[in-house]
Amino acid sequence: MSVVLIDEGRIGEGSSAASTGLLQYSNDIMLTDLLSQLGDDRAVHFYRSCKNALERLCQFAERLPADVSFKRRSSFYFASSSADVQKLKSEYEILRANGFSVDWLDEGGIRAIFPFAKPAAIVTNGDGELNPYRFAIRLAEQASEKGARIYENTALKSVEGPKGDLLCHTSGGAIKASSVVYAVGYRPEIADISMLGVKFVRTYAIATRIVPSLADWHQRWLLWETARPYLYARTTPDSRVVIGGFDEDIRQPVASQSELNKYADRLLKEARKLFPDLPLEPAYAWNAAFCESKDNLPWIGEDPERPGRYIALGYGGNGAIYSMLACDVLLDALQGKISPLDDLVGLRNRRTGLPK
Repeated sequence: MSVVLIDEGRIGEGSSAASTGLLQYSNDIMLTDLLSQLGDDRAVHFYRSCKNALERLCQFAERLPADVSFKRRSSFYFASSSADVQKLKSEYEILRANGFSVDWLDEGGIRAIFPFAKPAAIVTNGDGELNPYRFAIRLAEQASEKGARIYENTALKSVEGPKGDLLCHTSGGAIKASSVVYAVGYRPEIADISMLGVKFVRTYAIATRIVPSLADWHQRWLLWETARPYLYARTTPDSRVVIGGFDEDIRQPVASQSELNKYADRLLKEARKLFPDLPLEPAYAWNAAFCESKDNLPWIGEDPERPGRYIALGYGGNGAIYSMLACDVLLDALQGKISPLDDLVGLRNRRTGLPK
């Protein structure tokens, strides 16, 4: 295919740069909850598709000629309170029954490998971590080498015309195209699709200074919890700790450094609760807005009202995995095929209103 990629800013400097780089197939919505929403077969199919997308993403990262700080990891999903144990146990059982590689840890098992106590946890195997900014840059370089034409600092102004003969007006000129894919992140208004069911959220993250030893951090697992909103954490190859969370239903980032520091201090306090013997000191703090879909699924597919215009909006906590799903779903669509995921992530039956 002849492909042109335009970016209003520079490659990787939007939400990719703010991402904390956890690659996990488990979703913000548990499989047990998704079963009641979608039905057993469809819910399991979606989770398996996420697992397959994760594996392909990992393989891409491993094959890149330049280092993107990729490591395969397991994830440690712990019960935030004893009230969550039974639901977590049910999640473990349904995952295991459907062939996912998972392990169960009770409180004693957790105490044996970590310096903190939690009532129970699921360990999901086959996840990973990477530097999302480097990954985006390296993928763009690979695409360019294979013939993609990339224009940074080029904003899309409007699109007109029918499918197969679209004229895209940009800040740098016009582009003729047969199809347009809007991968516009947390600015859905750019795609001019006014009825997506999403909500805007603000989140926070910190990275610590380099820690001399992370021996207390069992196998450097990715950590997250059952509470909503949840905290999550990982380590980095240069032995820092990244921890994020405290999501709020607010679109605008915080306005001042002093306000950001308050959230950074709270995140650091949570990290020290988990690892009291680690000398954790803050080095960086940031916050960003992102979107969640109201039905907990990404939005991927052709706009039924405007043929030839496709969207790839991986809203939720699994944006990288959903982006990989979008690659498959949209490649099928552009080749005239219908993806098995189309009825789950497509737009045709899911338009529920974008908040003002």
